Amino acid sequence: MAVDYEELLKHYELQETIGAGGFAKVKLARHILTKEKVAVKIMDKETLGEDLPRVQTEIEAMKNLSHQHICRLYHVVETAQKIFIILEYCPGGELFDYIIAKDRLSEEEARIFFRQIVSAVAYVHSQGYAHRDLKPENLLIDEDHNLKLIDFGLCAKPKGGLDYHLKTCCGSPAYAAPELIQGKAYIGSEADIWSMGVLLYALLCGFLPFDDDNVMTLYKKIMRGKYNVPKWLSPTSVLVLNQMLQVDPKKRITVKHLLSHPWLIQDYNCPVDWNTRYPIGHLDEDCITELSVFFKRSKKSMSSLVTEWRYDRITAAYLLLLHKKNHGKPVRLFSCNEERSVPSTPLGELKRARCRSLKDSSEDNLRSLGKQKIASKKSENKENKKLVKMNVKTDDHFAQPEAKTPVVKKSYEKKSLFNPKENADIHCKAMISCNKETPIKRDTNQLFSEELTATSFSPERRTRSLDMDLNQANGESSQKKKGAKVFGSLERGLDKMITMLTPSKRKNPFKDGPRRIKAQYNVTTTTMLNADEVLNEIILVLPTKRVDFVQKGYTLKCRTRSDFGKVTMQFELEICQLSKPEVIGIRRQRLKGDAWVYKRLVEDILSSSNV
Repeated sequence: MAVDYEELLKHYELQETIGAGGFAKVKLARHILTKEKVAVKIMDKETLGEDLPRVQTEIEAMKNLSHQHICRLYHVVETAQKIFIILEYCPGGELFDYIIAKDRLSEEEARIFFRQIVSAVAYVHSQGYAHRDLKPENLLIDEDHNLKLIDFGLCAKPKGGLDYHLKTCCGSPAYAAPELIQGKAYIGSEADIWSMGVLLYALLCGFLPFDDDNVMTLYKKIMRGKYNVPKWLSPTSVLVLNQMLQVDPKKRITVKHLLSHPWLIQDYNCPVDWNTRYPIGHLDEDCITELSVFFKRSKKSMSSLVTEWRYDRITAAYLLLLHKKNHGKPVRLFSCNEERSVPSTPLGELKRARCRSLKDSSEDNLRSLGKQKIASKKSENKENKKLVKMNVKTDDHFAQPEAKTPVVKKSYEKKSLFNPKENADIHCKAMISCNKETPIKRDTNQLFSEELTATSFSPERRTRSLDMDLNQANGESSQKKKGAKVFGSLERGLDKMITMLTPSKRKNPFKDGPRRIKAQYNVTTTTMLNADEVLNEIILVLPTKRVDFVQKGYTLKCRTRSDFGKVTMQFELEICQLSKPEVIGIRRQRLKGDAWVYKRLVEDILSSSNV
């Protein structure tokens, strides 16, 4: 297993698991050169089986789609047994969790989000694709609280264009259009509009328009197209929902008409802009300059490498540098093990040889220093001075030239949707930004005018999730990195290791208590003041709900099984100490399973406990 992770660990430091799907596990990671966080989707080829074409479809689609509201693909690493897809990290989690945390969204909030959804889907359709799995679980909230569309594994790009009829029934039943359920040939873009209608209804109402535990009953409801209209919906909201949730696909509103629909342009006074802000053909000069300086290549040579768009380490470094620049961070790469980062050139081979020498010297010196520390403090200090002097000289000899790219400093204001009091300000800013935009002059009919050719994939079967332990791989990676890192003072480095290995010197003030975090939308506050009492209450309730769990400190890793023993759901419940207000909270996170079933189960668990 360690061999499979070797190439990945050259470029990324793996951290905790943040999600699990039908056949994949997603881990948080840090890109070594840029220090930026990324999400790593890990899949086992053998476990994928017949679903392998679905992964290939997803990778191919994400390579061709570049849009501000589509999750960015950075890097693809494939080994004999594994496929690693490195993606943009969205710390805000799923839109689904945001909806259930607030019960339902105000019309103003829903409009902000839905404009972004329409923008992404219109762009996807303009490129000849149909997504075919639109739902709140496939929309993530990024660090700026904007939406990013994910999971293109079920998308289709018909050879004959978007008007070409598809036959594969795929996606989630609650969001499936009537024509899919009936087994008829259908047009992908029309099916996407229905799913968007269900999605908007969930945003505005906090529950689904068509829902039932019995799948056949659910299908009958969808085919009838009848749903409840809550009294809090405005007339224009009811209108746009009715236009999307038409049983007859030919009567359904199209994306190009949604762009300028009265409900969507209310308070904005301009249509939705679906054009990409990140055209693949454009290269950022600052990012190219930094890459050129760091890898010691000419700008022309580096530009040629980047424009190949291989989605390798060069593509990842460029796109993550661009992400840093767009967020007002310095456009700079950080030095790491040169054996990992230097291109295969005569100069690179020389640098690698020198780095190996430096690494061996560092390890020998560290071992020598440990023996001297036991023998004599005085002789140790003298030797340290020599070693430090030697290392400083060596570092200077290998020092990278300072990057010439300017440090970008700009005020980057985040649009927060978490504080309801800020919603009015967000809405006003959105209006101002929209009014400043150049009106759309391009005929939106051109969205569907291109003749497109591509192979059509229709994988639809999901397989079980992976349960892999990366401790061994991470351990081996850390052993490799220890020898390569040269401290300014070897004595300080040794002392730091001793401190970390000595339990009495640990500096974590909350090692015997719950983790202290800020209030988040996926944290439920309690009326209790003692974390242990809250933990015990939850533990008592879980078996009554047929939930298995494993306790790790104040975190409960939970799962449910079907009558046949198959794992149907995985989620976490963590008892936390909130900073403001000073109360005990329960952080919840779904890892696997149907989102709405998870919602009902967690609500049942919390309401049944005395917290």
